[in-house]
Amino acid sequence: MGKIITCEQVFRGHPDKVCDQISDSVLDLCLSIDKNSRVAIETAIKNNDVYIIGELTTKAVVDFEKIARKVLKRIGYTEKFNYHINVTKQSPDIALGVDKDGAGDQGMMYGYATDETPERMPYPFVVASKISASLLKAFNDHPHIFGPDGKCEVACEYDKSGKPVKVKTVVVSAQTRKGLFAVAKNYIVSAVKEHVSNFNEINLLINPTGAFEVGGPYADSGLTGRKIICDTYGGVAHHGGGAFSGKDPSKVDRSGAYYCRFVAKTLVDAGFCKRCEVGVAYSIGVAEPVSISVDSFGTGIVSDEELSKIVKENFDFKPASIKHELKLLYTKYQDTAYFGHFGRKDLNLPWEDTNAKAQEISKAYAKAK
Repeated sequence: MGKIITCEQVFRGHPDKVCDQISDSVLDLCLSIDKNSRVAIETAIKNNDVYIIGELTTKAVVDFEKIARKVLKRIGYTEKFNYHINVTKQSPDIALGVDKDGAGDQGMMYGYATDETPERMPYPFVVASKISASLLKAFNDHPHIFGPDGKCEVACEYDKSGKPVKVKTVVVSAQTRKGLFAVAKNYIVSAVKEHVSNFNEINLLINPTGAFEVGGPYADSGLTGRKIICDTYGGVAHHGGGAFSGKDPSKVDRSGAYYCRFVAKTLVDAGFCKRCEVGVAYSIGVAEPVSISVDSFGTGIVSDEELSKIVKENFDFKPASIKHELKLLYTKYQDTAYFGHFGRKDLNLPWEDTNAKAQEISKAYAKAK
């Protein structure tokens, strides 16, 4: 047996993802009215209490309760909630650097890409996300059978060359309405069959405890930024020190990570390597990065040193340049807050659109040779 790699995705109604979607919905509203908005919004939820806290400087008039209520209804939580709001203006000390196009914080960010899937994402992560998306459709079509909450975990065997061979295990924990697990199980099996080609060989575990009827914020508390592995690469690659949701693009936790993904995916799409991880580090208030790194895991057609040179000559990591190049002030973020921020073919995400840049650097490299 080869190496086993396991990745997880959570459903849109998972309490942590509920909070991510509320935080990013606040961001979307602010940016739609004021592109200079500074947003750092956190959400927490438990039972029927929703807490929205953080820092916000914007010309937009924000009705936090209305935004949260709309998100909860869309997800499938129609109960009455109590809303607690504690939001203040951004610190003027932070603004001193950010207003001069410096980084909104210090920290490290990473981006990753692999040629093992068309999405340039790890295979088990893609499968887990696709199963989760199919079960979202099942919930939307049959809300009397399913609840909004759930998770999917996929374990895949890889060969010695680092290629995925086959799925070994799938674990699905899906919230169901009382007494309807047996009915729901048929839909879950169909969703797994749809996305696992070797279905008859796998170990399939569905609601392993036997019942999952109490879910969402009634079974567990939720908090913005607590499912960062589901937001990125399923644990296959590094993750930086910060989460994404609820933060405007001046926060390099978000924009820097998006740009690292853009660069890594561009290098893979251009054929320079089969796998790539790009890392960057910033100091608060300073535009130029502290460091940039490239790791091709031995799959590059040139050395990592040469790849680093290509990156530094062709990509601008300054926060203001990233916002402009990737059009981050014009992007809608709420739907990135579930099923991941990368590899999303259902969303028109600028950091995933690498074809033109890949062609550009390929031609420049060939000409230089």
